[in-house]
Amino acid sequence: MAASVAGLASGRQELAFGFTRVHRSSASRLVSFKPARLITACADDPSNSSTGSPKRQPEQPPLSLSLENVNPVDLGRKSRKAFDDVWQRIKDLGQFTGSSRPRDGDDNVLVGGPMCEFTIPNAEFTTLLVVGATSRVGRVLIRKLQLRGYKVKALVRNADPETLEMLPRSVQIVVGDLGEPETLKAAVEGCNKIICCAAARSYITADLYRVDNKGVQNLSTAFQDYNHRLAQTRAGRSSKSKLVVAKFSKAKEVDSWEMRRGEAFGGYDPSSKYQVNFGGTLDVDENNNADFSGFVPSRGGYVEMVKSLSFPSGFTLDRYEGLVLCVCGDGKIYSLILETSGGEYDAPRRRYYARFLTRLGYSRIRIPFTKFRPMNEEDPPLDLFLVDKLAIRFEPRKQRSSFLATGETSSFKLLVDYIKALPTGEETDFILVSCSAAGVEGQSREKLLRAKQAGEAALRNSGLGYTIIRPGPLMEEPGGQRALVFDQGNRITQGISCADVADVCVKALHDPTARNKSFDVCYEYTPEAGQGLYELVAHVPDKSNNYLTPALSVLEKNT
Repeated sequence: MAASVAGLASGRQELAFGFTRVHRSSASRLVSFKPARLITACADDPSNSSTGSPKRQPEQPPLSLSLENVNPVDLGRKSRKAFDDVWQRIKDLGQFTGSSRPRDGDDNVLVGGPMCEFTIPNAEFTTLLVVGATSRVGRVLIRKLQLRGYKVKALVRNADPETLEMLPRSVQIVVGDLGEPETLKAAVEGCNKIICCAAARSYITADLYRVDNKGVQNLSTAFQDYNHRLAQTRAGRSSKSKLVVAKFSKAKEVDSWEMRRGEAFGGYDPSSKYQVNFGGTLDVDENNNADFSGFVPSRGGYVEMVKSLSFPSGFTLDRYEGLVLCVCGDGKIYSLILETSGGEYDAPRRRYYARFLTRLGYSRIRIPFTKFRPMNEEDPPLDLFLVDKLAIRFEPRKQRSSFLATGETSSFKLLVDYIKALPTGEETDFILVSCSAAGVEGQSREKLLRAKQAGEAALRNSGLGYTIIRPGPLMEEPGGQRALVFDQGNRITQGISCADVADVCVKALHDPTARNKSFDVCYEYTPEAGQGLYELVAHVPDKSNNYLTPALSVLEKNT
């Protein structure tokens, strides 16, 4: 029996097949991944024998084909369904993943299958902090991590016997609370990465704020502080540290900025400067914030504050992947502008812009360098190594229609606390299991989404490499059995197994395509009429085939 089981497993790998169909549309792509296998059998056919008289074959009726018969998406779905039925029977016979005896708890989720390949390079040198270790995803996740050789720390609110019974004894238990920042210092000590799958226990606003909003911010801040302390003990700088471009709490910072004005349709004149009482002003308020305010009477005019950049030796913006601004806005649109020098070939100076929308009150705004576009369409892409000036511009003609109707496009007021550069990296540092809020209705859905989005924004602006996973409604069933759909756009409606969510987290730890991406994930489904088709890729999810890389490579980064 053992030999036959091995033979079936080997045949499963050798006869795996798949196909890809891409439907390109203006909507974001959906990616569906599913094990697709083909088993063929040969039987003796008397008509093929070299002896005996040939028998006359009965005439077959002609075949009729339609577009539905040859649609590759439908064919792929039907072939997977047909094979799943056959493969399920083979698994029951060989006892690959099934058992005649019922199991309790998480064992049902963890038994066998192609998803349980445990060898990951350098896992033994990686210490992971799992927050929400006793949650539905957390319990499965911890066992998957340990099977792959990771050192695991679990953050729990109470170390009572009932909680400890849920976790393996080899896990290091740390008692702490996301709502209390002081308790998180010991939790992040010695950790290389964090996976947070904690969630509020109710839809009460206070609970959502403490866990999903402020809790994520406290955890990312504690992890950054630990990295800074670690770098200082090594007489160096943390690779996850942000680079300060402008900080107005520093003395004389405002003196390094100048004010400019001009006409957008009359070309850029770098020699035209403001008088203090004409067009715009730049001061420092009582909170040590830059106060950039004024009035632009002409619709085609603009006002901007400009700074010449100077960085410590060995630091240039090409080592970073974006900028983050802490501002108090007025609900209007501004432009962040980077200006490059001519370089060694005495090329003309070039300017690149990225617009950002402010809101009333303080907020942090993350702008990746990939968002910058040349002001002159004929200019080449931005070369960060040549950037030597930065500007913030206000233009009345770029404002929203709501301000055009009221005639409030000419005045502006923007308070700037700091501008920092976000470090780049290869792998993610922080994986956040958020949610899509599918299945939650009414005011509870609005409150949940508001808290989740605030926590996600805090993580994006922290400077850590992040991966944000928004699964559909969680289901208690074995993983690796059904196709997964990856999407961006808050359109998914189907559920997903807790084990599949845990497996996505594990694969994202060392996958460069997962860094700085947010995505939804659920089981495969048929899109509604008019919603278009999604990209379909069949695969065998074993250790030699990482389905996450092709799934995320087509999704947008810095989301």
